[in-house]
Amino acid sequence: MPTTVLNHSATDWGVVAVFAIVYLGMFLGGLPRLKLDRSGVALLGAIAVIALAGLPVEDAARAIDLPTIVLLFAFMVVSAQMRLGGFYGAVTRRVGDMPLSRSGLLAALILVAGALSAVFSNDIVCLAMTPVVARLCLRRGIDPLPFLIGLACAANIGSAATLIGNPQNMLIGSVLQLPFAGYVRQALPPVLIGLALLWGWLAFGPGRGSPHPGPLPPAGEGTDADAEPAFDGWQTAKGLFVAGALLLIFLFTNWPRDVAALVGAGVLLLSRRLHSSHVLGLVDWPLLILFMGLFVVNHAFETTGLAAQAVAWLGTQGVHLTDPGPLLVAGAVLSNLVSNVPAVMLLLPHLAGSGEQAGVMLALVTTFAGNLLLVGSIANLIVADLARQQGIEIHWKRHAVTGIPVTLITLGVVWGWVRWWM
Repeated sequence: MPTTVLNHSATDWGVVAVFAIVYLGMFLGGLPRLKLDRSGVALLGAIAVIALAGLPVEDAARAIDLPTIVLLFAFMVVSAQMRLGGFYGAVTRRVGDMPLSRSGLLAALILVAGALSAVFSNDIVCLAMTPVVARLCLRRGIDPLPFLIGLACAANIGSAATLIGNPQNMLIGSVLQLPFAGYVRQALPPVLIGLALLWGWLAFGPGRGSPHPGPLPPAGEGTDADAEPAFDGWQTAKGLFVAGALLLIFLFTNWPRDVAALVGAGVLLLSRRLHSSHVLGLVDWPLLILFMGLFVVNHAFETTGLAAQAVAWLGTQGVHLTDPGPLLVAGAVLSNLVSNVPAVMLLLPHLAGSGEQAGVMLALVTTFAGNLLLVGSIANLIVADLARQQGIEIHWKRHAVTGIPVTLITLGVVWGWVRWWM
């Protein structure tokens, strides 16, 4: 391998340098002294490799997996419809008003967050539910930290149940052509076990926090979080109808998922009450740019042949990424180094033709691994930021008390499920 590495051209090494800088930006969340976030880094990286390698724009465009982008955009529209209809907040308030004990309320919120995240974006679910969960805990005079940490972890775990629950699953399903119903059958058991383990840790284990928390901030009203749209039954019903129809199509037909989802998004944009600019304003355009930029950067890196040589060398050492053990370790480590979407993009090219088992494991591992650290997933950061606006500080150490053990246990569940039941 050392000899073949040295045979590469200066252009190849330039592409490698850009690739390394881009993934450093993924790790840091941006680049030092520059006003760039991950999306900006990915976009500039794509521009750099196009110019450096003389890559025709048409080739760069073909490097983008368009079905993944279309599917992601369409479900962002569906999630925006549900948020503008006030659905997420209404469901959370309904659960909060139920006469449940602390452990019962925690179980209900974890179940709701996990179920909603399996169909809608886990980030949107956290964005809408966090302020409501924080206020209901403060109103009841109970420690909100286990509930907020549970919300973030449940959204991450629950989103792994389907191929539309989060961006990385959409990408895996599209590239590996995984059957939607088959994936759900394989992924649902470890997801349900993971949610149950999360509840047990937060309700009865060390994750429950102090039984007598210190002074809580007042359950104030009129904060920025209260700008949440009021519940609109018609808009909610419209969104639920489209989401339900898409699920049935995905489960029981072979229609292209991206085309069906795009039609569903088009139906939702046809409205006399919700302006299309409001709906499209909630679309996460930076995430779409992140995807497209990384597709181009990764494609340029693959053309150097260095990635294939590295994987081939690992194979000679007995390490095969298609095997469950190496894939679990690589997925978990990379997800916490560069985030789960870039991690999936790095690993997917080496799993082509590896079968459904590898796709299911990659989806579960990269999603569950997002719970390890507070910075491990966008959903965690959304909950922490919105909680801070309510006067609640989620310190990384407090998150780690739940995140680290829950992640290790749930990854163990995935390992056992893949090895002995799939």
